[in-house]
Amino acid sequence: MRNPRFLGIAICCGFCFAVAIASAQTYQLGPDSLEQAGIPKGKVEKFRWTSQIFHGTVRDGWIYVPAQYDGKQPACVTIFQDGGSYQDPKGPWRATTVLDNLIAARQVPVMIGIFLDPGVVLAPLSSPGAASRPNRSFEYDSPTDQYARFLLEEILPEVGKKYSLAQDGNSRAICGISSGGICAFNAAWLRPTEFTRVASFVGSFTNLRGGNGFPDLIRKAEPKPIRVYLQDGKNDLNNFAGNWVIANQDMASALEFAGYDYHYVLGDEGHNARHGGAIFPDVLRWLWRDYPTPVKASAMASKQPLMEVLDPSAPWEQIKGTYGFTEGPAADGKGNLFFSDIPNNKIYRIDGDGHVTDFAHDTNGANGLMFGPDGKLYACQGTAGRVVAYDADAKEQVIADGIPGVNDVAIDAAGGIYVTEPPKHQVWFINADHKKTIVAKDPIVAFPNGVRFTPDQSQIVVADTKGVRLWIYQVHPDGQFTNREAWYDAQIQPGDTDDGADGMTFDAAGRLYVATKLGIQIFDQSGRVMGIINKPQNKWLANVGFGGPELSYLYACNGDHVYRRKLRVHGALSWQKPILPASPKR
Repeated sequence: MRNPRFLGIAICCGFCFAVAIASAQTYQLGPDSLEQAGIPKGKVEKFRWTSQIFHGTVRDGWIYVPAQYDGKQPACVTIFQDGGSYQDPKGPWRATTVLDNLIAARQVPVMIGIFLDPGVVLAPLSSPGAASRPNRSFEYDSPTDQYARFLLEEILPEVGKKYSLAQDGNSRAICGISSGGICAFNAAWLRPTEFTRVASFVGSFTNLRGGNGFPDLIRKAEPKPIRVYLQDGKNDLNNFAGNWVIANQDMASALEFAGYDYHYVLGDEGHNARHGGAIFPDVLRWLWRDYPTPVKASAMASKQPLMEVLDPSAPWEQIKGTYGFTEGPAADGKGNLFFSDIPNNKIYRIDGDGHVTDFAHDTNGANGLMFGPDGKLYACQGTAGRVVAYDADAKEQVIADGIPGVNDVAIDAAGGIYVTEPPKHQVWFINADHKKTIVAKDPIVAFPNGVRFTPDQSQIVVADTKGVRLWIYQVHPDGQFTNREAWYDAQIQPGDTDDGADGMTFDAAGRLYVATKLGIQIFDQSGRVMGIINKPQNKWLANVGFGGPELSYLYACNGDHVYRRKLRVHGALSWQKPILPASPKR
């Protein structure tokens, strides 16, 4: 260990008890799992917790504090789901004994262990004979951020009142068995800056509640800074939810494809802790090796098509300033990018060097922005229900009104203007005489939001924020739409119901970049998701657009900040001359 004195807290996930299946190999606990003479023993404190995030649940928890903890510096953390099994001194894991031995040998940092049982909604006292409601599968198998929030907003702050805990994900591990295994991975996947080291034993990466979708996301999403250990047994489960062996192999294959720091081992056992318990000390050593060197996303080893677009050496840069809610990135073709701050009724300009200046005030809730071929900046003023144009001095001209809730705008090289009106499921066309016409009114499109031309300007794409598809239409010379198709199928987080698709942009090769809940989803010319760029911060991702020198920067309006990132590709602006991309490669 580089810094053996640094204190660490371990987070390990739970154990699902199951009937053992006969194996070809007998796994025995090694000396690291047994009490050794002269090794300082930590203490274990039990507590009871009533959750507000998992409404009405109560659970038992245990805190392991190593003998070496002195409170002088923050400690690392490892969290164990099904904690009662993990901290049992006679159980299959004997985690407190393992931590005593490994910490004393300086093979892992000094760490506090947090052991948590799943919650239970107790039967009301007023209903004798009623059953309590076990919450284990809901908490562990649901691929949402609820469990991660439970740890970050309730458990860690509570333990932190008594003990000094490290606040960074690199100093935290989370592990578990069966449903606890997928729970551990899900927490790290959704909060990689909070939970970096993951161990899963016979993990339930099957369709109990949608977790079978993780391998697909791993293959497409930008690699995240997490380290993953997977263990499974040849005789693991095969039931209505899927095949556990195949599911774990699929996870391992996806992690390899995406270039992750991972390890996968397949033993002879079934759905139990025999093999996992025997190798548990080695798993902890592997997870914490080289600490405190940060675990980094290993994009250089990735085989993802996403790397055709991303430059791993160019991360997100935050543009100076904090705003109310950012939207509408629009490039002027001269290296500048404009964006709106909706609640503060302002529009700002970012120059090619990333400096921000005011452009317009009192903008009536200006949202979507786009330049036109006349050099003016067009804006959708949602509060006023109108479309306006700003000249270089920010003088405002009304182009069209009477469009309540007008949201986003697209403009072609001929000056044709298209705007979305989400509340009424409508898209409007505004011609050169400023006459407006409804060209699409589709109840099937629940919330038409972002709107963009393809690079050749023959088709237009409309994002549906409350759906899972983006719609494409052919555009005719008179501005009318025909041949609607649900061309783009977006990815969604397992267990989610919509993609949250908002603003969009195209690059010169015909790839579509869409702001979604998962991040910036990139579609190839055939309408398939080829990659997902991680959001700069965990807030609503409203819009994306190319700007800066040579349109080589991708800008993201992400909550209260604007970010940019240098890519290997260049953007396409629909108000300029049409571009005909090369034919698709695949």
